[in-house]
Amino acid sequence: MNIDHIFIFTNDNGKVADELVDFGLTEGSKRIHVGQGTTNRKFYFENFFLEILWVHNENEIKSDKTKPLGLWQRAEYKTNHFSPFGLCIVNADDTDTIFENAYKYQPDYFPQGMEIDIIKNEEQSDLPWTFRLPFKEQKKHENEPTKHKNEICVLTNAIFEYKTISENKFIDYFKNQIHIQFIESSRNWLNLIFDNGKQRKKQDFEKLKLTIEY
Repeated sequence: MNIDHIFIFTNDNGKVADELVDFGLTEGSKRIHVGQGTTNRKFYFENFFLEILWVHNENEIKSDKTKPLGLWQRAEYKTNHFSPFGLCIVNADDTDTIFENAYKYQPDYFPQGMEIDIIKNEEQSDLPWTFRLPFKEQKKHENEPTKHKNEICVLTNAIFEYKTISENKFIDYFKNQIHIQFIESSRNWLNLIFDNGKQRKKQDFEKLKLTIEY
């Protein structure tokens, strides 16, 4: 399985993304998710993008259509201790099994019939909200900047730290995956390793619960 993108919910209207810019990342396009109540700031790499996400319309994210998605719970991670992370997996044949019983979501911003498959992970809420887009294989982003001052290029591994220790069918799907890992920890945290860490550098972003190794 490959990662299309990862989102991180924030509660400061995305201002924390300035820390990523100061770190040397080049910011890409922004998007309002019409009808969903969220908007973002994005950072693109050769095989992946990182999305800083926040609520811009509380009525929309808690509407009859959107509330069942469980996104609003992720947005309130500061008070309910849900994971603020969202993991988007590239839509390929090898992902059909994990999404076999997924919740189907028809966004207003996609054409009718283009549904997102969602695993809400409500029973183990320190795991990421996981989904795949309706587009087969990885979407190309030719018009987005992928060159960064710190020379980060390719995501080679994503490691999610989670607190709950229990048997979990969701995690079982990733046991033999090289690029996506889950480890038990005392915290809820995301580690992104770029370029196999060839520069031997590391930066923590406490507000994002994020470490970048490169």
